[in-house]
Amino acid sequence: MLNISKNNVNQRVSLLEFDSGKKVFFKSYYQVFNRLLLGFAISLIVILFLPWTQTVASSGQVTTLKPNQRPHTIQSPIPGKIEQWYINEGDYVNQGDTILQISEIKSEYFDPNLVERTKEQIDAKNSSATSYGNKVKALENQIHALRSELGLKIDQAQNKLSQTRFKLQSDSMDLAAARIQFEVAQSQYTREVALKAEGLKSEKEVENMRYKQQEAQAKVVSSENKFLASKQELAIAQLELSRIRAEYADKIAKSKSDLFTAQSGQFETVAQVSKLENEYSNYQIRTSLRYVIAPQSGYVTKAIKSGLGETIKEGEELVGIMPANFELAVESYVKPIDIPLLHIGDHIRIQFDGWPAIVFSGWPNVSYGTYGGKVVAIENFISTNGMYRILIAPDTLDHTWPEIRVGSGAKTLALLDDVPIWFELWRKLNGFPPNYYQPQTTKSTNKEK
Repeated sequence: MLNISKNNVNQRVSLLEFDSGKKVFFKSYYQVFNRLLLGFAISLIVILFLPWTQTVASSGQVTTLKPNQRPHTIQSPIPGKIEQWYINEGDYVNQGDTILQISEIKSEYFDPNLVERTKEQIDAKNSSATSYGNKVKALENQIHALRSELGLKIDQAQNKLSQTRFKLQSDSMDLAAARIQFEVAQSQYTREVALKAEGLKSEKEVENMRYKQQEAQAKVVSSENKFLASKQELAIAQLELSRIRAEYADKIAKSKSDLFTAQSGQFETVAQVSKLENEYSNYQIRTSLRYVIAPQSGYVTKAIKSGLGETIKEGEELVGIMPANFELAVESYVKPIDIPLLHIGDHIRIQFDGWPAIVFSGWPNVSYGTYGGKVVAIENFISTNGMYRILIAPDTLDHTWPEIRVGSGAKTLALLDDVPIWFELWRKLNGFPPNYYQPQTTKSTNKEK
């Protein structure tokens, strides 16, 4: 059998003489076997050229398409103490329904009439501001009256000054006339004395002329006194005009100072009114915040805080709520090496946990129990788990998604380029990533550009 001996039995004994040899070495056996091998080889070659869809497998969970439709918690807007609950876990609440009541724990908000008292302070300050406004108007009227009176006083003083100037001018002319008369009288007296010495005039005539001279001299002195008095009156009138201006300037300045003081008080009071109105609005809003209400319609999933009298901090979570109306989506996490292969609008096949499915990754059309989706968002920054997050919305052209709860698990297959099976086997054996490609929409857009 092993051809160890030099005496070869197969050369002396023919195996075809035996029945088993006839069955084994019959020629028809070779023909059938060769046909089977040929058919298998042809089938294998045909299969290698069949199309195969490259995929990127990932896993994730069911979520909602819009952020305001996702489960969230309601936080306490103010620190306080739980006074009363109005709902139970699992209850359906409409938007605006009261969930619980909170009481104040800060001493500055203990007064139950805090809002009313603040309103009274605002009214009082408004009255004070009105009084300041009336005082400002009165001072403005007073300043206007002083300016009018100043104009009248100045006109009066200027008239008196003009009269004094005219009188001074008249006295100056009288003085000049008196001096001329005195000169004439003195000249006449001198001639009379000369004529008397010649015996042409009597003593009596000389005395009369001397009297006239002295009378003219007296008129000169009197005119000089009147002129000096008029000159003094002119100086006094000028000083009076300056005094009037200075006096009323002081009165107007004082009134302006009072006016500015009243305006400052008015502005300060208006500022206090604005501050009180701000506090009044804050107190009103804070009073409404003592009642925690539902921001939207949904189901109360969990009461994070429980009991009565429990103190809570500002921003502390109170209850969890799930919106009643939402649009389902799937968030999946893809490896960084596969993220360049995905684009907005790519088709995705989804298998939900709890829903049986038969999946052929390379032939999505023959898969059973999977649902279609489209990529609507791709995160630009890597997540804490070292992968990129993508958001998948339902494909409106595919089957409607089943009724599943938010948070359920899901497995996704991103459908990429179509390649032959032999190419996919060659890629897998060499450890190459799937083909990098651009979607048809992007290609058509580039051609148009």
